[in-house]
Formats: sequence, structure tokens, C-alpha cells
Amino acid sequence: MGILTPAENAETPIFDAFRKGLRDLGYIDGKTIVLDFRFAKGNMDALSGLAAELVRSNVDVIVTGGTTAAEVLKAQTRTIPIVMAIVGDPVASGLADSLARPGGNATGFSIVSPELGAKRLQLLKEIEPKVSSVAVLLNSKNPLSRLELEEMQRAAQAMGLGLHPFEVSTKDGIEDAFTKMSNTSVQALIVLTDPILFSQRKRTVEFANRTRLPAMYFFQGFAEDGGLISYGPSDGDLYRRAAGYVDRILKGAKPGDLPIEQPTKFELYVNLKAARLLGLTIPESVLARSDKVIE
Repeated sequence: MGILTPAENAETPIFDAFRKGLRDLGYIDGKTIVLDFRFAKGNMDALSGLAAELVRSNVDVIVTGGTTAAEVLKAQTRTIPIVMAIVGDPVASGLADSLARPGGNATGFSIVSPELGAKRLQLLKEIEPKVSSVAVLLNSKNPLSRLELEEMQRAAQAMGLGLHPFEVSTKDGIEDAFTKMSNTSVQALIVLTDPILFSQRKRTVEFANRTRLPAMYFFQGFAEDGGLISYGPSDGDLYRRAAGYVDRILKGAKPGDLPIEQPTKFELYVNLKAARLLGLTIPESVLARSDKVIE
């Protein structure tokens, strides 16, 4: 089985969850199944070549995460089954005919959820009530980030908040984006869903904390790596569920017949060490709703 990922390596909680999902179904890496990883290491331009390697090796199924990686795989093969552990809007991006019946050779889990933007802004406002101007860090080439920004702008308008987008398209552009932020009057930051930013989360968190911006992130790994707060679908749960789709496909199911499902588990993580660094007191109302408080 092939795994195409923008990540740096396989030693992350999401792949731990994926392996556990496989073990629960009777698959043991290196014994009853072989996991053939291809890591882009944050370089999205490398995905095409890595995808071609997996297709040439004629693996039984390929698991991936992120719309860009899924699009690259679909361009490389129409026959090898693809399980998208995390994907944006697969219908709008042409990866599936519909959520109920994807058709073709790809299925998986969409993380598009219109209410997420409003929820993240509300949480940020609870933590920093005086905030009125929010920076938004996004990958200008990621269609999911564009969709999230549009949804968030509607929520921000209703809340009387001003959003100020700062775009990156490569991992090398992250520092420059934060330099630009530091020269503006933004008071907080929201980082939108993107595999480059996730693979570079330690650097992203470091820059956010250094520029003294209370920041909301999209996956739990950011908070675990020192970020202030994260709220979003449980990426580990999605990769665990992806193992179930791998099992069904290996047993004969066609990916085009398996519905693309949406997240069922959302998690709120708060990092109190980051809060102290930023001089913030997290309200008890937020702590009480948190799935994990990192001391």
C-alpha cells in the first residue's frame, strides 16, 4: 500500500492513528501489509514525481491527505484506488462526482464544514475580547483555503471583525508573511487548513508566538507543538477511519461506490504555556469545553 503525504516523516500522531486503525483490522505493518511512504517534506512541487513512483510500483491502494496531493494522484492513475484521509471539497475540485457516490477511483473524508470559520472566530474572540483586526494565513494555491476564507469573511462581517489575508505558496514564504504581519495593526491570527502549513507547523507556531499574535490553528498538532489554540476535525480520527476504507477496498469494494464521509469528531486544544507566553488568561468557559489542555 502506498502513502503519499506532504509530511516530513511517518513519526506523527496521524500516522500512529492510521497504523492503529490497520492493526485493529488485523493488518500489521511489515508482516501482513507493507506501507510504502512517499514524503514531500512540505514541497508540494515534489508530489507529482512521488505519485508517479507509487503508480509505477503498482501498489494495491494509495492513501493521501490534502486536496493537492489527491489531485496529483488522480492525474497519475484512474485505476489504482485512492483513499483521501483528508480532502477539501472533492466535488468542486473534480475528484468525485458526488459525496454519496464518488465514481472513479477515489473516496475518503471531506473536512469542508461551513460553520468552522465562525466557530474559530468566536473562540478567538472569547480569548481576546478586544480583538477587531485578524490576520489570516493561507496558501494561495490551496482551493480549500480559499473556500475557508470566503466562509470566514461572512462570519467576520456579522461579528464586526476585519480579516486581513496573508498568502504563502511555499514553505519559504512563511517567514515573509509574518514579517508583513508585524508591520500591520492585526491583533490576532487564524491559520487556514493547508498541508504546507501543517508540515511546517513548528515554524509557523514559532513565528506566531514571536510576533505576539494569539493564534487559532486548524489541527491539534499545532497546539501540541506550542500553538495557543486549535479547533477542527480530529485528523487522527480521520486517518483511523481511512484504515477502514483501505480494508474494505482490499476486500473487494470499489472506491467509487464508497461514500465520501465528513468528520464526526471535532477537538478543541488549548496550550496554557503559549497563553502565558502571550500574556493571556484563557477563560474558564473555553477551558471547560476543551478536549485537551496542555500545561
